[in-house]
Amino acid sequence: QNMLEELLIHKPDDPIQYMIDHLKQNNDDAPRICVLGPPASGKTTVAMWLCKRLDAIRISQETLLFKEILALTKEAKAYKERKQKIPNALWANLIQERLSNVDCIKQGWILEGFPENQEQAWMLQSSGIIPRHVVVLYAPDTVLIERNSGKRLDPFTEEVYHTTFDWPSDLLVQQRLVKPEDLSEQEIAKKLMEYHRNFPGVFRIYQKVLKSINADQPSMDVLSQVLTYVQTRHRSAAPFTPRILFCGPPGSGKSLQAALIAQKYDVVNICCGQLLKEAVADKTKLGELVKPYIDSGYPVPDNLVMKILAPRLNALDCMTNGWVLYGFPRDVKQGEELQKSHIIPN
Repeated sequence: QNMLEELLIHKPDDPIQYMIDHLKQNNDDAPRICVLGPPASGKTTVAMWLCKRLDAIRISQETLLFKEILALTKEAKAYKERKQKIPNALWANLIQERLSNVDCIKQGWILEGFPENQEQAWMLQSSGIIPRHVVVLYAPDTVLIERNSGKRLDPFTEEVYHTTFDWPSDLLVQQRLVKPEDLSEQEIAKKLMEYHRNFPGVFRIYQKVLKSINADQPSMDVLSQVLTYVQTRHRSAAPFTPRILFCGPPGSGKSLQAALIAQKYDVVNICCGQLLKEAVADKTKLGELVKPYIDSGYPVPDNLVMKILAPRLNALDCMTNGWVLYGFPRDVKQGEELQKSHIIPN
């Protein structure tokens, strides 16, 4: 899916070579996450924790301006020194340049605090930067204003602490904490107004991959909810043919569930035992070979079962509508036989 997205965005002259290069270079399972939220909502804490858990690269305004040596860093710093707003296009280009580095491609990335507005989001998308998961932290403005005043920074690790909510137990860490050059109450109120004005535009772009998480709760609860979300896989909207397998002990309800699924979704209901009995009743060559086993109550050999089951699952109705199967496989060896026949449930 990621490769197809890249093809549509970049429209290479040689699509086959582009796909080969993509498969060689890209790790499609690498995290691509945006952590968004208003000031003092805990974006840095969440992003740094995710980086440790997922071994991904954290990208933020600070890392781009003060820790990276990129072609556009000097230009962006000049705006900062003049106390001017850095243009959206410059931010987008900086991010694109950083994310095209090998470490981000291989390990994945956590983008902290970007995009801030709809224009930045569109620019990132047009550059082919499409997050798989967008986490949005939220809390009441009164809580965020209070948090901002108690924020403390560890200059060694860059981890963020708080005098009330998250004070470190290590005395050495406590001693080296510094108060960041933070905003006054009026400035943070202004920033919050700007965030609330810009966020709906960002939400509209990412709503299918976005999850809002309440940041006004114990930090471990927040981190646990974030991790659970970013480890989920989104279902593709592309059409597909269902190939459903029901497993379970005798009496667990496989046949009933399979019948209900088949009826609701118009897929072919296949019971392996019934299929073997039909082959015997139809007096086919394979049916004749199966009959002695069924009559004596012995299990039918796997190779015979597969010779009857595989053609049925590859029949036109199953290939077109999909299927739901129960009664086979019953063990690992039978599962491997299914895979060898290229019958793989999805």
